[in-house]
Amino acid sequence: MEKIKVIIIEDEKPAARKLERLLSLFADLELVAVINSVEEGVDFFENNPHPDLIFSDIVLGDGLSFDIFEKVPTKSFIIYT
Repeated sequence: MEKIKVIIIEDEKPAARKLERLLSLFADLELVAVINSVEEGVDFFENNPHPDLIFSDIVLGDGLSFDIFEKVPTKSFIIYT
């Protein structure tokens, strides 16, 4: 069975670590990346395969996570945290 590929977009390290720990409880999920900023997110999505699922904070240090998906549209499912 293929694992569900997941990305976390979160600029607060404690929140990102907590979400990482929670996701590690599910054997069918594979965490691909933790992204900390709009800039890093745009770069990632322009240069890598898009995941199946994204857990995303809305407000990041350099803008809103919505800015990422305006610049690089995705068909991934997004859960805003």
